[in-house]
Amino acid sequence: MTVDAVATPRPETGRRKEAVARVRLLAGSGQHLINDRPPIEYLKRPTLVQAAFEALTLTSTTGKYDVVARVRGGGLTGQAGALRLAIARALAQLDGSLRGQLGREGLLTRDARMKERKKYGQPGARKRFQFSKR
Repeated sequence: MTVDAVATPRPETGRRKEAVARVRLLAGSGQHLINDRPPIEYLKRPTLVQAAFEALTLTSTTGKYDVVARVRGGGLTGQAGALRLAIARALAQLDGSLRGQLGREGLLTRDARMKERKKYGQPGARKRFQFSKR
């Protein structure tokens, strides 16, 4: 894959939980690489691959662009979510007419849910030590 005429000017970023994905879309034949590996080899589960590339499927641009992604942090689910957001943002950047369609499906919205922090004096984020009246 070479950087040809149509490519995102800069890598687009997506985040989910602790994961960060940097994605570059290149005009090509639909070849996808995540950290220099095929998506199914990297993400392990077909459902995660499907979720990560949902924006391409929704806009019928699966065979038009090559996806080169660098992902780090978090687990596989968080990384798939970060990829999903980054690919949707990159598509919206390349073709502004897709923005409305991607936005209606909620692909351009960052999922803000994070792990809740542990509070002092307690065993976990929500769990409490057993209450004793006497």
